[in-house]
Amino acid sequence: MRILMIEDDPDLCEIIGFALTREGYTLDLCSSGDEGLEWLRQQAHDLVLLDRMLPGTDGVTLLKMARQEGITTPVLMMTALGQIHERVEGLDSGADDYIVKPFAVEELLARIRAMNRRPRSWEGEQRLSQGDVVFDPMQKSLECGDTSCSLSKREADLLEILLKNFGQVLPRSTLFARVWGPYAEVEDGNLENYIHFIRKRLRSVGSRLNVVTVRGVGYCVEDGDV
Repeated sequence: MRILMIEDDPDLCEIIGFALTREGYTLDLCSSGDEGLEWLRQQAHDLVLLDRMLPGTDGVTLLKMARQEGITTPVLMMTALGQIHERVEGLDSGADDYIVKPFAVEELLARIRAMNRRPRSWEGEQRLSQGDVVFDPMQKSLECGDTSCSLSKREADLLEILLKNFGQVLPRSTLFARVWGPYAEVEDGNLENYIHFIRKRLRSVGSRLNVVTVRGVGYCVEDGDV
């Protein structure tokens, strides 16, 4: 799961960043509203942690602009403004949840887990079942019948997005953004290498699933028996 945190307090970023990384999440950071909107437009994240009071564009304005542009990424707003009317304004601006500073990191993690359980186009159950395989993104394990194998973090991130969009062709740009980050400098060959690794993993557990190359576009996972 890739999380974007838009927050200008470096100490808070360090504390939350450590906790999220420890829990196995991938985190991208930015510190201003204007920069945050550009990151949001990439739609490369599963969840956004958004500070309300930011340099440049404030969090409420940023979120309203994002929602008007059709960006549906779930947002958890973090702020020291905790009056009822302020909470209502934050939620009405498009936030999916709202937490008041100071807060316990344990509560933030619980809210993230709760949001992750909600059905969304990018999300599903923790264990993904497609065709003849079961994949656990948190454990990075792939099972087919009685055979299983472990994946590296990058392999797991790539297989997760492919399985969550089973049968759909995902453009290369989408895979780069979701797996490496929207502004990561990655050579094209890296994606081909990891697609090769995924195919080997599927073969190693005896799966009939195929990672299909759609030339000039991207990749998708299909069931070989269909």
